[in-house]
Amino acid sequence: MSLEDASLDIVPGELLAVVGENGAGKSSLMNVLYGLYHPDAGTFLMDGKPVRLKSPRDAIARGIGMVHQHFMLVPTLTVAENVVLGREPTRRGLLDLDRACDEVAATAKRFGFQLDPRARVDTLTVGSQQKVEIVKALHRGAQVLILDEPTAVLTPQESDELAQVMRGLVQQGRTVVLISHKLKEVLGVADRVAVMRRGRTVAEVRASETTVSALASLMVGEGSRGAALTGVPVTSGADTALTGAVAPDAGTVSTGPIVLDAKDLRAKGDNGRPALQGVSLTVHAGEIVGIAGVDGNGQRELAEVLTGLRVLEGGAGTLLGGPLAGLTPAKAKARGVGHVPEDRLARAVVKAMTVEENVALGRHRQPPFARGPWVDFKGRRERTNQLLATYDVRPPDPTVALQALSGGNQQKVVVARELDADPKLLVVVQPTRGLDIGAVAQVHARLREAKARGAGVVMVSLDLEEVLALSDRVYVLYEGRVTGHFPRKDLDERELGRRMLGAEPDHG
Repeated sequence: MSLEDASLDIVPGELLAVVGENGAGKSSLMNVLYGLYHPDAGTFLMDGKPVRLKSPRDAIARGIGMVHQHFMLVPTLTVAENVVLGREPTRRGLLDLDRACDEVAATAKRFGFQLDPRARVDTLTVGSQQKVEIVKALHRGAQVLILDEPTAVLTPQESDELAQVMRGLVQQGRTVVLISHKLKEVLGVADRVAVMRRGRTVAEVRASETTVSALASLMVGEGSRGAALTGVPVTSGADTALTGAVAPDAGTVSTGPIVLDAKDLRAKGDNGRPALQGVSLTVHAGEIVGIAGVDGNGQRELAEVLTGLRVLEGGAGTLLGGPLAGLTPAKAKARGVGHVPEDRLARAVVKAMTVEENVALGRHRQPPFARGPWVDFKGRRERTNQLLATYDVRPPDPTVALQALSGGNQQKVVVARELDADPKLLVVVQPTRGLDIGAVAQVHARLREAKARGAGVVMVSLDLEEVLALSDRVYVLYEGRVTGHFPRKDLDERELGRRMLGAEPDHG
């Protein structure tokens, strides 16, 4: 998204939140502040003096740090090596790893993070990798810390911890700029909120003087600055549509056929240790089964087993009429499995390819993307245009490289492609990560439509509210085991939280 006369004042010692729909220009503006993008016009002042940032190195030298939505870590290096990369402490011309570990451990402790500096990054959970990124910026002396969707991959507990860290930084006189789509979270932590729409800053309000409804209205252009300041709610029903908090179905056990019947599944994690330790579950056609749990308790490994991405070490089961043992991604797709993975850049797309090429991935030999052995360029273009319009992907241009889209719009493309294939079983992991409130509601609606068409849906989400809103049944995972199974009528947020932490059932 391009910027059009975007303006922003950042005051020392405050927590400023920047909100807006996907493609509104939030990340683009932050990339200008971090020296990644160079503006065509306008001025950037620091302490009242014009500054030109040629690169992130310039920004870091001036005390500006940024944690991107997509991590910029070297997976095969340790936590300490990633944090000190480019500023390594040396001894006799070589990396002094012990000193690096001590320094990184001290920084992590100072800001309240629990990290093993000697752990390899590729063995960490996504939430822990996010913490490494934050510690890296703080270790380099950031006085202004820009966080791009930092809680998108964190559990509620971790989000609360991060909120405390952010407030602690502000109390120390540092400045935090938070990009987030979670308006309730924003209002709970921010001092001031800037709203962007279509590349412009359309409002700046005090967090204490506005509401979720008013901010949502400003984001989509259905309100005014006055409404946001006075907290006037949007019209009846609009808030529900914007936030995605659609009331779930009353909830009855599906009478459709079983599309997944898994018994005692066992699998290892990337670190070679047991990740699934006897997981059993069933999924019927026409139901959404939620998988709840604190990050790193086997959810990702379960999704990868069900889509053929991870070897099943033990247990058995059937998936759409075939065995789970020996499943590969190709076999899973051939049976009718759709997959929206947690890490879209690593698992779902080729970012250098165009949007229409990514939409055709996996079906590039089938109509409307192919005609016999030849690519059907016209058919591919028409189908892609239809999907871009249906899912409100911005910009709606099938010829641009996927990497030119914002993270939220990339996610829309993945969801659109997988649902367009009309899967019989859809496995989705963090399906609304990085999406704005309008897009969240849209994805939720599409998942319900897939369910209504008779698809079975396995939804892994760290957002407990999302699990509660969509699921007909919920399995809770803790340390690779099922610690609870709840039908819709028995869903209780408090009890789910207890099981997510490994507690025994509450009979009180």
